[in-house]
Amino acid sequence: MVRYGQTVFTICIMCQLLGMNCNTPTDIVFSFTGFATRGGLTDEHKDGWGIAFFEGRGVRTFVDHQSAVESPVAELIKRYPIKSKYVIAHIRKATQGQVSLENCHPFIRECWGRYWVFAHNGDLKEFFPVLDGSFQPVGNTDSERAFCYILQQMRKRFGDNLPSLTEQAAFMREITTEIAAYGTFNMMLSHGEVLFTHCSTNLYYIVRKHPFATAALTDEDVAVDFSQVTTPDDKVAVIVTAPLTANETWTQYAAGEMLVFADGDVLDLTQEQV
Repeated sequence: MVRYGQTVFTICIMCQLLGMNCNTPTDIVFSFTGFATRGGLTDEHKDGWGIAFFEGRGVRTFVDHQSAVESPVAELIKRYPIKSKYVIAHIRKATQGQVSLENCHPFIRECWGRYWVFAHNGDLKEFFPVLDGSFQPVGNTDSERAFCYILQQMRKRFGDNLPSLTEQAAFMREITTEIAAYGTFNMMLSHGEVLFTHCSTNLYYIVRKHPFATAALTDEDVAVDFSQVTTPDDKVAVIVTAPLTANETWTQYAAGEMLVFADGDVLDLTQEQV
């Protein structure tokens, strides 16, 4: 159940996702405060959580098998304003794999000298792709198998050189369609230069930009006047399984839609990107 304004929605989802992309390093304290509440208080996702922050070419990752509302690590994130241009967070309701640290998202791997971070909401039935050993799961979730498969197939397609962004996006559209045939595949994937997102069932996004207004969380009695903590040049995109605020206009993804974010907005890939 997720409260949106005065309405409570019951949404059949296995986990919840939260992503942020900005044109300048920004903290996610406000959004994560509302999001973490869904990890056992305003929703039933009690089987672990995690968050990853890109900082340059590095990634700061926190995961915990405890629920987000009980985890002291989650409390740290709410109070520690880590600034990043790319953030991926996840709260888990287990469908495949036991409740354990190795099964907590986001997952991280190196490919082409970059860290790649991935999180998934959904349930992939009978998804057991052949993995050649270049990327292997540590845990036993369908999500981590999907992540390893994506990177493996990307390396097979493009070899030793990171492809252009247009090529990456075309590949991601192809492989997300392939994997989604096995079940629900809402996902976020980033290597710190763009944020790929794919929706099977539930994803929403908002782009906050000048003139900034006050936003109030639906899951916590917390509000922020963004005009007081931003500059006119700032732009922040937030992507989430269900809207975090009731006094803002969120855009819902279409089923099967993939959007790519960079610099705080949806990227136009009609032009060749390198």
